[in-house]
Amino acid sequence: MPEYTLLTVLAIVVVVLLDLVVVRTRLLATLGFWLALAIMWGFQIPVDGWLTRLDEAIVRYDDQHFSGVRVFLDSPIEDFGFGFAMVLATLMVWTVLARRERSSIEHAGPSAD
Repeated sequence: MPEYTLLTVLAIVVVVLLDLVVVRTRLLATLGFWLALAIMWGFQIPVDGWLTRLDEAIVRYDDQHFSGVRVFLDSPIEDFGFGFAMVLATLMVWTVLARRERSSIEHAGPSAD
């Protein structure tokens, strides 16, 4: 399997397992996650398409390193998998940090102002 494709699949599997099993943020079940992903893809499609278009590519992919499947203006499909993994991982970190902050505030008790 081409390296870029393998790493994309691995990234997706790892972040999905982290979301569902390890940190249990369950972000995949939230509208907020899917809206964030749609917004990201809304920007990624034209930019990635412009950078990787076959007629005048600025960024070239060696055919032996990715699946060869291109979508949305000639973009390698793996780019969207990495985008998915990146958004999910980032939102998981934010969610976990917010939980810790709320927990530390709750354990501190009322402040003496």
